[in-house]
Amino acid sequence: MWDWAIWGALLAAGVAGSAALALVAIRVRQAWRGLEAVRRDVVDRLGDLAAAGEVTAEKVAVAGDTVELQERLGRLRVSLARLAVLRAAIDEVEDTFGHVTAVVPRK
Repeated sequence: MWDWAIWGALLAAGVAGSAALALVAIRVRQAWRGLEAVRRDVVDRLGDLAAAGEVTAEKVAVAGDTVELQERLGRLRVSLARLAVLRAAIDEVEDTFGHVTAVVPRK
């Protein structure tokens, strides 16, 4: 007697589950694309920062040989070395997970 109610509830649960899975798939795809955009932006900005730092270091070296300039130049070189390590780490992560991004569809 209640068979139609049970089958209706099962059908509704199946439709809701399918819709939820579709929504999760869409959100994961959007998140992945956002993550790739952020990664590209970070790498680009780090490259710009490194280039600006190198130009600044060259200008400071030419500007003069005062003690204060030498201290600041030393700190700048340490910062540039840290930046180089961070860029190397990002490159290593890109190399490690490059096979994953090859599988993911792009625009």
